[in-house]
Amino acid sequence: MALRPIVYHIFPQPLPYAPTLSLQQQIHELQLRQRRASPRSHQDILLLLQHRPVYTAGRRQNDSEVNEESLRLRHLGADFVATRRGGQTTYHGPGQVVGYPLFDLGRMRLSIAEYICKLQTMLKEHFLRRYGIVSIDSDNTGVFLAPDVKIASIGVQVRHRLTSHGFAYNTTREPLAWFNQVVACGLADVKAGCVADAVGRPVSMQADVEALLQTTSRIFDREVVKVDVAQGGELEDAVGELEAMAGRLGAPPVLSF
Repeated sequence: MALRPIVYHIFPQPLPYAPTLSLQQQIHELQLRQRRASPRSHQDILLLLQHRPVYTAGRRQNDSEVNEESLRLRHLGADFVATRRGGQTTYHGPGQVVGYPLFDLGRMRLSIAEYICKLQTMLKEHFLRRYGIVSIDSDNTGVFLAPDVKIASIGVQVRHRLTSHGFAYNTTREPLAWFNQVVACGLADVKAGCVADAVGRPVSMQADVEALLQTTSRIFDREVVKVDVAQGGELEDAVGELEAMAGRLGAPPVLSF
């Protein structure tokens, strides 16, 4: 039986990290509740966005590492949040596309490793088809343009076969100065790259995300359909509330090169 379409929402303004994490948890609980009531009733959801400047730590790090990094990085003007995703410290902020797929791996008949492989394939194909960017193979998770240049990161959490967290990649140069403040993902000899540098020209975030949705549909062999926030419902109301919150915030801080 064919799977239902993936529903997606593109947030127009950078989002604070903690409320966005709360939205993922709210959606996870909604999916779990609906699945228990009727196994095929819940939707697979993809949130696409930019964050306000934030460093996040993964579950591979100990408390002393996290506390020390938190104090230093908050002084730069960014938030700092410890999470339960895989991986180590990374950065999210304006100029970077962040994707949070909230998918049911059981229904898709994917292992966690197969799911991560699909995300990686999706990103590589997106860069190649949209920009002609050829990535290289690496023993590390993510997408690399060279052994020492990483353009995209993947870090997921899976509970009850439902995914959260996801992927991020740099489109403009704006995130690079923030990345230079940390050993991103624990890779000391690797620096952050971006699409704009790889193609030698400015990149439209809106056009990039629209192309990414086409690649997502192709790789997962699913139709993608936009969330209609105006129609109401638990998912739609939660998305609308976060969008309204982001609209009330001022401009995010900028870190100079």
